[in-house]
This record gives sequence, structure tokens and C-alpha cells, in this order.
Amino acid sequence: MAKQQKEVRDLGEGGYVVIDDAACKINSYSTAKPGKHGSAKARIEAVGVFDGKKRSLSQPVDAKIWVPIINRKQGQVVSTDGDDMQVMDLESYETFTMRIPEDVDASPDDNIEYLEMEGQRKIV
Repeated sequence: MAKQQKEVRDLGEGGYVVIDDAACKINSYSTAKPGKHGSAKARIEAVGVFDGKKRSLSQPVDAKIWVPIINRKQGQVVSTDGDDMQVMDLESYETFTMRIPEDVDASPDDNIEYLEMEGQRKIV
């Protein structure tokens, strides 16, 4: 998995983080003040980008954490067949097959935006 390290204090809502070896999008980020016996803590609530599972994490704000590198790309729907569609990347002209999400109405010649990380793809 392509990833980089950041401090927990540098994260924010809408960003990405690796929790349980899965890339997750941060839904909520809150911090607790430093107490008598320790440093400030951050609580992160996130949802898996590719699997949709909810995950949470609690860490000191000065701890290092992994952040996935997710590419946002543009594509064009070439054809649809049942629950699958063929998409052509508008930058590299590579074609690949993706599952059509339930909430997306895709038809040929539609331009779409998708996330890609290590062969995993998801329509935004």
C-alpha cells in the first residue's frame, strides 16, 4: 500500500488515514485536552474507502500515523453490461471493468471521477 507518515495533529475531517490496514476517510476528528498524567489525545471516526466499514482510533496527537496515497482520476464510461461497466482512464487511455454502484446511473460516454489505490477503484 502506498502510504506516508504524518502526525495525528495534522489530520482533519475529509482526509484519509490507515486503520487496521485499510484506507479510511475521516468523518470526525476530536481532541481532548492534556491532563495531569498525559498528553492530548485525538479520537478519529472513519469509514473504509473501499469496504465501507466504520472504524475508530484513539491516539496521542504527537504520535505518527500512516496516511494512504489515493489518486483521484477522471474516466469515461465506454460501455455497460448488467452490473459492470467498462471505463477508460482519460489520462492513460487504459480500459478496465468496474462494478456499477447502486446509487450511480452510468451510461456510455458519461465522464466519471474515481479513486484509485493499488488496483482498487471506486466511483466518487
